Amino acid sequence: MAGIYVHIPFCKVKCHYCDFHFSVQLKNREALIHAICDELIIRKDYIGDESVRTIYFGGGTPSVVEVELLHEIIQAIEQNYTIAPDCEVTLECNPDDLDEEKLIGLREFGVNRLSIGIQSFNNKVLQFMNRAHNSTQALDSVKLAKACGFENITIDLIYGVPGTSMETWKNQLDQMIELGVPHLSAYCLTIEENTVFGKWQKTGKLKPYEDQESLKQFQYLMDYMKSHGYEQYEISNFAKPNFISKHNSAYWLGEKYLGIGPSAHSFNGAKRSWNVANNPRYIQLINKHESFNETEVLSKKDQFNEYILTRLRTKWGINLNDMKAISPEMLTDSMPILKEYLEEGCVEENGDVFTLTNEGKYIADGISADLFAS
Repeated sequence: MAGIYVHIPFCKVKCHYCDFHFSVQLKNREALIHAICDELIIRKDYIGDESVRTIYFGGGTPSVVEVELLHEIIQAIEQNYTIAPDCEVTLECNPDDLDEEKLIGLREFGVNRLSIGIQSFNNKVLQFMNRAHNSTQALDSVKLAKACGFENITIDLIYGVPGTSMETWKNQLDQMIELGVPHLSAYCLTIEENTVFGKWQKTGKLKPYEDQESLKQFQYLMDYMKSHGYEQYEISNFAKPNFISKHNSAYWLGEKYLGIGPSAHSFNGAKRSWNVANNPRYIQLINKHESFNETEVLSKKDQFNEYILTRLRTKWGINLNDMKAISPEMLTDSMPILKEYLEEGCVEENGDVFTLTNEGKYIADGISADLFAS
């Protein structure tokens, strides 16, 4: 089984924390959608004869594009790939883009999972982050999506926002529970250099949230979600039974995926490729049948480190047999470090599988870095 990721690089506004590739200029959206459809044809052999188990429309904000244009992409996939009967089709969307007509159209064209970028139910926080919607739209979008027949819904929330309190964060989670959303992706705000927040921090206009305060919110998040019946299957992702994201899980489990559109990445186990991150250039290269991506052959060290980086964050953990299959020598070098973290209570052992404890989740990136082959 394999997945297809489609990058729709358009947004209404630029959020102050975002450093993804996108444009607020929508005038060339039809040309870009047509180029995406052409790329799907050009690269249809990338995943071989494997069935497509997941399709994910990300961005940017795919919901700013007309449903009919999204349908063109779905048709191109259906005409050129073998789609699994239970294929998960996810669309990222913003609350202010969703109305009854659009939601019904998305369902008719095969979208069966929505990822709604709410980020916060607090108006002050939304304004601070320069989001295009307000708290009322955030609440109404989930209610409307459910009324239109969408059961598989995930929302994004951000914690560790400067100027907010623990009480504010608790209120966000309470709102999510009241809405009956079966999946949550919760991220700690990170301030990237080439963003508005990054510039504010550099000039002293923005003081980052204290790490200890962010940690308290993360600790509360884990306890709260567990008490309400959600499984933390990846550090930032929580799901009710049967609502784990198939697409994102495929990334973490090292399965093949094809990335379509400007800046999209692809992976087939041995190689990784990435498309040019420029909309006009991407369209031009596709139309001229010229090369539009670069490819990297992954070394054993790359494969070993990627395995640790992606798997350790999940409930599936790292398996010593998998690591040995990649490189017995690298596993031997990593074992003393892994045992140190085991003694410190940051990881736990179940046969050949090692997973993070709650204490380990606080420092997951550091643990991964220490285990990497150098």
